[in-house]
Amino acid sequence: MTEAESLMQLALKAAWEGISQGQSPFGCAIRIGRKVVAVAHNHVLASTDITAHAEIVALREACRNVGNIHLTGALVASTCEPCPMCIAALHWARVETVYYGSTIDDATAIGFNELTLPAKELLRIGKSNVNLVPGVLKQECQQLFQEWRASHAYHPY
Repeated sequence: MTEAESLMQLALKAAWEGISQGQSPFGCAIRIGRKVVAVAHNHVLASTDITAHAEIVALREACRNVGNIHLTGALVASTCEPCPMCIAALHWARVETVYYGSTIDDATAIGFNELTLPAKELLRIGKSNVNLVPGVLKQECQQLFQEWRASHAYHPY
């Protein structure tokens, strides 16, 4: 198992936990060096906070855990391609690499209200140094969407 897959497994586990709690199917894990500094799932519904995406929740936790707003050298695994809000926050936190499984188009296809601006394009326009690696455990990440949709009456996010 690669480093990216190992980190994504933590994000997947968090997303499954979120689904079991009635949350939407997104998870994120952050590691700096050999230490995992945050693992989180989406909390939007539970907190009634539209900004509580898995990446934002994980970034908040990671920053608290390391005592710094900059997460230089951090590796991030997100079960879905980060939305514009999340990719901007990841850029501002100065993470090194973001791995993701499902795409924004995948999320849109099951009814999530996404801005269909690819993270790669936003990083390019913004001249960001964040590395973006798509397709990590994509099938497993897409399974989250399938399970979530099957277990919920159709409810556009």
